[in-house]
Amino acid sequence: MRCILIGLPGSGKGTQAASLAAKFGIAHISTGDMMRAAIERGTEIGLLARKAMESGGLVSDDIVIGLVRDRIREPDCQDGFVMDGFPRTLEQAVALRKAHIRIDYAIELEVSERDVMDRMSGRRVHPASGRVYHVKFNPPRLPDADDVTGEPLVQRSDDREDVVKERISAYNSRTLPIISYYVDWERSGDPEAPRFVKVNGQGSAAGVRERLAAVVSEVKV
Repeated sequence: MRCILIGLPGSGKGTQAASLAAKFGIAHISTGDMMRAAIERGTEIGLLARKAMESGGLVSDDIVIGLVRDRIREPDCQDGFVMDGFPRTLEQAVALRKAHIRIDYAIELEVSERDVMDRMSGRRVHPASGRVYHVKFNPPRLPDADDVTGEPLVQRSDDREDVVKERISAYNSRTLPIISYYVDWERSGDPEAPRFVKVNGQGSAAGVRERLAAVVSEVKV
């Protein structure tokens, strides 16, 4: 069972991927985590990634695909994996296919841009502990104060409304074409094509988790 989660920033991909991984005993793959681990271990691909990062350049798709290929060979991926936030571009999706890394399901978490804006711009964080609040959905007992210490809460720079708008725009231009790619691939009748499914990502995290689990259970049958 191998699947990828696609969706707007703030759509809950990371949270839901972790839940799926725990529920079905599969690996949760994050390219950021993979890159850090490969660099720490000093693997060949990790050294290439470190060189690219230290020079201020972007890590190439070839390096990222190499990281994915190495990661899925590890024992915890034997029964499958769920990737969130990758592929991020059409080029990465094509490279993933050319590398013959099999994917069973490509799942889009459907969340409105307005909902994403509300979720992200309303987040507040206690820097020292990492505790996260939300002005609407999970407010602190006292406005702008941590429940435990009473210290001030802050808004992360990438949660500011103007930054969120930029991230949504980047998603629409760079990542959204991936959806058409997987839809067209499935319609082609290619037996290697993953099944593309849209899952409603609105509402409670528990509700979304149940809908995703139902889809993944179909894969396991």
